[in-house]
Amino acid sequence: MRYLQLLESCTICPRECRANRLKGETGFCKIAGGIKVSKAFLHFWEEPCISGKNGSGTVFFSGCNMGCVFCQNYEISQKRFGVYIDVEKLAMIFLSLQAKGAHNINLVTPTIYVPYIIEALEIAKRKGLSIPVVYNTSAYEKPETIELLRGYVDIFLPDLKYFDDETAKKYSNAPLYFEYATKSILKMYEIVGDVKIENGIMKKGVIIRHLVLPMHTNDSIKVLSWIKDNLKGKVLLSLMSQYYPMYRAGEYKEISRRLTKREYQKVVNFVLENGLDYGYIQDLDSATDKYTPDFDLEGI
Repeated sequence: MRYLQLLESCTICPRECRANRLKGETGFCKIAGGIKVSKAFLHFWEEPCISGKNGSGTVFFSGCNMGCVFCQNYEISQKRFGVYIDVEKLAMIFLSLQAKGAHNINLVTPTIYVPYIIEALEIAKRKGLSIPVVYNTSAYEKPETIELLRGYVDIFLPDLKYFDDETAKKYSNAPLYFEYATKSILKMYEIVGDVKIENGIMKKGVIIRHLVLPMHTNDSIKVLSWIKDNLKGKVLLSLMSQYYPMYRAGEYKEISRRLTKREYQKVVNFVLENGLDYGYIQDLDSATDKYTPDFDLEGI
């Protein structure tokens, strides 16, 4: 397998733990060799141009290279619930989702599995996979790793969580998050180019997600200012109000509540005033745990 040697001294993500994952060693993500997944199904709660009418063929990977204290998917990201499969099984999952009518293959928290994903996509494409592939990531990535996905990924769906480094370290244990995320997002745009939508369904391009946190609207505006200065009109923006205090969020008073209407409107106003309204905003009633899937090994 062409890229598995990258896991012998793993530097796939910015942490560069150098663990030999092929021999059972683990770094920050606590995942050694192999592919661990928790669910594969038709997902209807993504952005409209991703989910469409048929759903997005979503594969949830277990483990994560981030440590977000408010993660809605903490059962799989932090507690690493799931089962191990091989690349052939992953390829068959992709093809099964396509057969069910999925508009795309949506890879959620895929970073630590990039070498395996490339192999699985090669197998699946030889067997008829033809729908777009979505790389759904926290953006705590290395541009060199994103470059490996050229020709394999059609749509990049990165978060851009924080501007301030101390905030990134406090809530996600992610040093230099903004530096790595912005460089990687620019690489993503270089690879896939401008947004292409056909009949309401995205075929290629970048959607940048930003989740507004309570008490952090100024940080949100700094994040959006970077998008305005670097990618305005070139990517879709998904401005999310769905923050809901889960996992360990209650340990941090300032983020132990949902977003207020006033906080979200402040950020929405910045979006509208600066021509960033190419994309999506949310209703505040999206802030609920009912949109978090049950991680029950469906489709595995």
